[in-house]
Amino acid sequence: MSKEENIKIHETAFVTSTFRAFDENLSQDFFAKLWQNSTTENWIKEYLDQVSSEETFTHCLRNRYFLDTIKDLIQNQQIEAVINFGSGFSMYPFLIDEKIVHIEIDKPEIINFKKSQIKEWQKKNKLPDRNIHFIGVDFSKDYKKELFTKIQSIKGNKSTFILIEGVLFFLSRKETNDLFNFFDSIQKKDDYIGSASFQETIKDTKAFQNLLDFFNKKVSKTTVSDYQTIENQYYQSKENYKLIDYQDYFSLSKKYENNINQSKELILNENFYLLKKTKKKPAANTV
Repeated sequence: MSKEENIKIHETAFVTSTFRAFDENLSQDFFAKLWQNSTTENWIKEYLDQVSSEETFTHCLRNRYFLDTIKDLIQNQQIEAVINFGSGFSMYPFLIDEKIVHIEIDKPEIINFKKSQIKEWQKKNKLPDRNIHFIGVDFSKDYKKELFTKIQSIKGNKSTFILIEGVLFFLSRKETNDLFNFFDSIQKKDDYIGSASFQETIKDTKAFQNLLDFFNKKVSKTTVSDYQTIENQYYQSKENYKLIDYQDYFSLSKKYENNINQSKELILNENFYLLKKTKKKPAANTV
């Protein structure tokens, strides 16, 4: 996650939450607005102007897809715990059934800030109580054994939904492979993974070039090769998992009747995947 070292919290987690608050009807996130602040709003104005004005809606639909997916799985009694890797300031725990166990995982500075803010808002009755466990992780170190133990102690034998959104774009393929192998080690048969990523064609768009230019001016110097893209085949070939749903911004816009305002060239089209674990990972390969 080295490319995010110079990115301040308000430039990542705050931005995503603010996007979700722009259209609550579309995102169905009625608590994202709690994270709004003037610094982030000024940053976003420049971002929407210089990168893509469609970004508010792409983030709203990402939230809506995973929120509705989680709700459906809960209603069908298929999951009992949600494990959010790179949770940022997402507010899923407060948007779904209170009986669900939540494990929120991110960098220590983000987790500590989020935990304190949520406690404060709960004291003021702005947020309901939820069963949330916060885990701060330094992903630059060997985190797997300790994290494995912590997660197991919380979830026990509960069926799980693992969510990873807004993360893979900044990781290497090795880091991504390690993460999915880790997911495999903590999940059992019939558990689920929800993942968001971009495909290689994104790098040919004007919107991506705008994004690169913006990051280089505002954040840190990077190149096209610094950002990971993932094709459908990556998910389709995951051992022990089956890809059971695939969507993108355009398919979700049709489903939720969202009007697309820009041409494809000016849209950062994100792809969304739902995987179901079909068999147990051999014990010898676990963490």
